[in-house]
Amino acid sequence: MRATKLTALTAATLFAVSLAACGSDSEDNSDSAAAAPATTSAAPSMASSMAPSTGSDTMANFGPGCAAVPTDPSDAGSFQAMAQVPVATAASGNPLLSTLVTAVKKAGLVDSLNSADGITVFAPTNDAFGKLPKAMLDKVLADKKTLTSTLTYHVVPGKLTPADLAGTHKTLEGDEVTVTGSGEDFTVAGAASVVCGNVQTANANVYIIDSVLMPKS
Repeated sequence: MRATKLTALTAATLFAVSLAACGSDSEDNSDSAAAAPATTSAAPSMASSMAPSTGSDTMANFGPGCAAVPTDPSDAGSFQAMAQVPVATAASGNPLLSTLVTAVKKAGLVDSLNSADGITVFAPTNDAFGKLPKAMLDKVLADKKTLTSTLTYHVVPGKLTPADLAGTHKTLEGDEVTVTGSGEDFTVAGAASVVCGNVQTANANVYIIDSVLMPKS
């Protein structure tokens, strides 16, 4: 009888120890489970802080004149379409540059500009040509030599980015042209403002300006 009581007591003790152990395991598992979400929630935060910045390191098109450029990518004058073709062809689709295109054709410069390997073009708008006295414009358009000289004064070798734009550059005409400013505010030859800048074509960077540049010579 005594042996039976002792056996029962031993069994009860072992059962209690077993329950305590189970309780401890359960608490450990519970603590681990509670800690897990903290690790999970921290991951997105770290991923976010390590993600590359979406800020633009290279400036896109800029200037108030860009608003007049067609936005439909299928339009030949849109930024997307112009980027696929050489510069003279690109200009022919842009509604801001129809007078310039006429001048380029009269000077016989279409092929030369289209085949050039990396150039920067300061492209006067229709309104820029409209600032010239009509007699002067007619005279320039009628004289191929003067017209060619004037147009090539608007072209600089190399594709200048906005970061490269400020400074003095040798033109295809042979004279130098100076650009001042920074960011989204540039003046060319002390007179013409860039109204739509950093327009990409297949072989050129184009800066649309609000005045026609005249060579010094």
